[in-house]
Amino acid sequence: MHKFTVLIIEDEKHIYEFMAKALASNGYRTSWAASGKEALSLYTSLCPDVILLDLGLPDIDGMDVIVQIRSWSECPIIVVSARKEESDKVQALDAGADDYLTKPYGMPELLARIRTCLRHSSRNSNGSSAQQPYQAKGLKIDFLKRIVSLDGIHVHLTPIEYKIVALLAQNSGRVMTYTTLLQDVWGPYAEPDNKILRVNMANIRRKLEKNPAQPVYIFTEVGIGYRMIDDEAT
Repeated sequence: MHKFTVLIIEDEKHIYEFMAKALASNGYRTSWAASGKEALSLYTSLCPDVILLDLGLPDIDGMDVIVQIRSWSECPIIVVSARKEESDKVQALDAGADDYLTKPYGMPELLARIRTCLRHSSRNSNGSSAQQPYQAKGLKIDFLKRIVSLDGIHVHLTPIEYKIVALLAQNSGRVMTYTTLLQDVWGPYAEPDNKILRVNMANIRRKLEKNPAQPVYIFTEVGIGYRMIDDEAT
C-alpha cells in the first residue's frame, strides 16, 4: 500500500516530533526540514504529496517558501502557523497555499485538512476535477452541463452566480480568498471591492440555503473569503 509522504517544514524539533508521531500512526510517511533553504533543497529529491509549513522559519519567511514552491509545483501546501492575523492568512492563501491552520489545533482537524488536499490533488492530477459532478447534502453541480440542482430540483443561477458556485465547488473544503474569487470570476484587473462579491453571495445563499443566516453549503471565513462544504462524491 502506498503511503503518502508529508514534508513538515518546522524549526522546532519537538513540534515536528509530535506531528510526525501522530501522522505515522495514521499511515503517513514524514520528512523534516528545519529551515526554508533545507525545505526547498529537500523538496526536489523527496517530491512529497503534502507540505505542512510553519511561516516563522529561521532563514526564509514562510511566505517566500510558498511563492518559490508554487512557481514550479502544484503540491498541496497547508500552512500551520501561530500567526493569527487575517492579513497573514489572506497573504498565504493568495500566495498559493491550499489551506491555513492556526496553532494550537486539534490533530483530527489537521488530518481532515490533509485528506481534503489529497483528494483535490488526486482529482487535478487525473484531469477530472472539472468533469466529475460535485455532490453534498442534496446539492449537485454538473460542470459539463452547467446545471445546479438541489434535492433534484433545478436551481436557476445567473452566469456570474454560477461561476462563483462552480469555482467554490471545484475547490470544496478549501478557503477561497476574496481576491482569488474576484480575479477568477471578474478577471485579473477586477477592482478589489468585496461589495459586488457579497451581493452575489447573498443572492446565491437565498437560492441554495434554507436559512441563509445559517448556511450549510457555503461558509464565510470572516475577513478572508468563503469555503464550500467538502464534496461527498466519490
